[in-house]
Amino acid sequence: MKTVECQSQVHVDRAVGEEPQMPDKETMAMTGTEDTPGGRASPDSQDLPPSVFHSIKFFVLCHSLLQLTQLMISGYLKSSISTVEKRFGLSSQTSGLLAAFNEVGNTALIVFVSYFGIRVHRPRLIGCGAILVALAGLLMTLPHFISEPYRYDGTSSGNMSQDFEASLCLPTTLVSVPASSSSNCSSHTEAKHLAVVGIMFMAQTLLGVGGVPIQPFGISYIDDFAHSNNSPLYLGILFAVTLMGPGLAFGLGGIMLRLYVDIDRMPEGGISLTSKDPRWVGAWWLGFLISAGTVALAAIPYFFFPREMPKEKQELHFRRRVLTVVSKDEDAPLGESPKKQGLAQIAPDLTMIQFIKVFPRVLLRTLRHPIFLLVVLSQVCMSCAVAGMATFLSKFLERQFSITASYANMLIGCLSIPGAIMGIVLGGILVKCLHLSPMRCSALCLLGALFSLLFSLPLFFMGCPTHQIAGITHQPGQPGLELFPSCMEPCSCPSDDFNPVCDSSTQVEYLTPCHAGCTNQAAPDKSHVSYTNCSCVTGSGPVQAGSCDSACSHLVLPFMVLISLGGVMASVIHTPSFMLILRGVKKEDKALAVGIQFMLLRVLAWMPSPVIHGSAIDTTCVHWAQSCGRRAVCRYYDNDLLRKRFIGLQFFFKVGSLACFALILAILRQQDKEEGTKVTCPGLQQQLLVSQPEKKPEESRV
Repeated sequence: MKTVECQSQVHVDRAVGEEPQMPDKETMAMTGTEDTPGGRASPDSQDLPPSVFHSIKFFVLCHSLLQLTQLMISGYLKSSISTVEKRFGLSSQTSGLLAAFNEVGNTALIVFVSYFGIRVHRPRLIGCGAILVALAGLLMTLPHFISEPYRYDGTSSGNMSQDFEASLCLPTTLVSVPASSSSNCSSHTEAKHLAVVGIMFMAQTLLGVGGVPIQPFGISYIDDFAHSNNSPLYLGILFAVTLMGPGLAFGLGGIMLRLYVDIDRMPEGGISLTSKDPRWVGAWWLGFLISAGTVALAAIPYFFFPREMPKEKQELHFRRRVLTVVSKDEDAPLGESPKKQGLAQIAPDLTMIQFIKVFPRVLLRTLRHPIFLLVVLSQVCMSCAVAGMATFLSKFLERQFSITASYANMLIGCLSIPGAIMGIVLGGILVKCLHLSPMRCSALCLLGALFSLLFSLPLFFMGCPTHQIAGITHQPGQPGLELFPSCMEPCSCPSDDFNPVCDSSTQVEYLTPCHAGCTNQAAPDKSHVSYTNCSCVTGSGPVQAGSCDSACSHLVLPFMVLISLGGVMASVIHTPSFMLILRGVKKEDKALAVGIQFMLLRVLAWMPSPVIHGSAIDTTCVHWAQSCGRRAVCRYYDNDLLRKRFIGLQFFFKVGSLACFALILAILRQQDKEEGTKVTCPGLQQQLLVSQPEKKPEESRV
C-alpha cells in the first residue's frame, strides 16, 4: 500500500508541475525498493524467497572474512622483512620504507571517502578494491619469478662441490671466484635489481590503494542497513575477527619461511643449508601467493550485494515508531534551532572543488580543539612504537637471541597479537561496565601508558653482546684473527663470500672456512657440516658450519612475555582514547574527526615509524655485505647497541604518549574545577539547574 501511495503522490506532484523527487535510502529500504529500475519494488517481491545477498548478517560475515584476509596480506611483509632483505640485499631503512609504502596509497585517497561515500555502489567498490589488493599481492611475488635462483655462495647454486671448495683455504692459482664474482656486476644486473625493488614498492602502493574503500564503506554499509541495536554487535564481531589478521600473517610467515625460497626450482642434489643457517632464505613469496588467493575469493560475494538493501525487520518497526514521533514533533513549535550539519553530512551536496576548498577549514577547526589534538598526538606516539615493533620485532629476535625467522614469527603470532586483542577487548569492557567519564577515560589511558612503559624497562637488560667475529669484533682475552697474522697468507678468500663457521670451544665466528684457514671438509652431511685443518683456529680443531649460538637464547620467552604484557597495556588505551575524541568534538564533526584521526595516524606514525626504526637499526651494523660496489644487507650487528636503540625508540615514543595523557588529564581537571566554580555562583546556579537538569550526567557517561 505504501508503494502505491508513494507512486500516486509522484503522479500528483507531476500533475502540479513539481519535479519528481527520488526516494531516499531510508524510504527505499522501508518500501523494499532496491536496485530495481526506477527504484520501484517488484509486485511479486513479497512472494519471492529472500536472497542471501539481501541479508546484512551475511554481509557482516563476508566483510569480516575480507578484512581478515586484507590485514593478513598487509601484515605478511612484516613477518618476512628480514628474509626479503637477505634475498634482495636491502638495508633496514629501505625495507622499512617498503613497509611504509602500504600507507602512502591509502593516505592519498582516504580523505575522499566521505565525498564519494554515498555516490557509489559501495559493495561493488569494496569488491573492486579487494581485487586490486589481490593483484598487488600477486605483483609482490613477481620479483621471485623474474630473478635468478638464490645463490647463497659465490658460485653456481647447482654445483655443491664447487660450493664446498670455494669456501676452503686454497692456493691463489686454484681459485677464480673473485674474478667471476666481480664480472657479474654489470649495468644490466644493477638495472634488474632496481626493477625488482621498484616492483615491490609499486605492489605495496597498490596494496594501500586497494584497501581504501574496504573498511570505511563496509562499516557505513552495515550501519545503514542493520538494526540500530544490532549494529554495535555486528561491528564488534567485525573488529574481533579482523584483529586476527595480523596473527594469521605471522603464523603464515612462520610456516612459509621453513621452506626454501627456490622450492619451485630446487638445484640438482638439493641444498646444504638448514633453517638455522644465517644464509637461509625462506619461501617468502609463497605467503603472498596464498594471501592473494584468499583475498580474491573473499571479494567474489561483493559483486552480488545490492547497492541498498532493506533494513532488518526489527529496524522497520523501530523506524516507524520514530517517524511517528518525529511527525508529531514537527507540528509542534520550534523550541530549538536545528542541528548543524558537519562536512560528512553536507559532502554529498558539494562538488569536488567545493569539497577540497572546505576541507582545510574544517581540519584546522578540529585541530584547534586541545583535547582532540592531545589525544591524536598520544595515539601518534603509541602508534609509532607499535609500527616499529610490528615491522622489525621479528628481525630483532633473530639477531638478539639467534633464533630462526620461523620461530620468531610463531612467537609473535602466538603471544603478541593475542595480547593486543585482549587489551582492546579489556579496554572496551572497562569503559562500558564502569561508565567512565572523560576524565576517568583519560586516567585509564594514563595508567595504561604508564604500565606499558614500566614493562619496557627490563627489556634494556635482556640480551647479550655480539660474540666475537674474527676480523670484525674483538673481545679482550679471546683469540681472534688479529692474533694470527700469517694464517691466511696461503689462502685467497673472496671478500664478498659469506659462509660462517663457529669455533665452539672459544665461541669465535669466522666469515668463511677460508677465513679460518680450513683446508678440508669433514662428513659432507647436508645438516651437519664441519671443516678441519683450520690454521687460524687454536689447535687447528674442527669448526662447525653456521653462526655461533647466542648465550641468551633462553631469554627469548621472558622477553616476549614482557613485550606481550606491554602490548596489552598499550592496547587498553585504544577504546578510552577513542571515546575522548568522540566526546571532545562537536557532534556534527564527529565523523570527520575520526577520519582526520586515522589520516594523521597514517601520516605521522605508520608511514615514518618503520623508516625511523630501520635507520636506527642500520646504525648498529658492524659488517655490511657488498653487492656490485654498493652496500647491501647487514651481516652482523652490535647486539648491545641494537638493543639499546631499538628498545630506546620504543621507550621514547611511550614517554611521549604518557606525557600527552597527563596533559589531557590536567586540562579535564581544570575544566571540571571551572565548571564547579560556575555552579557556586548564585546568578548562574539557578540557570544551570533549569537549562541542564539531566544533560550533564548523560554527557559524562560513555
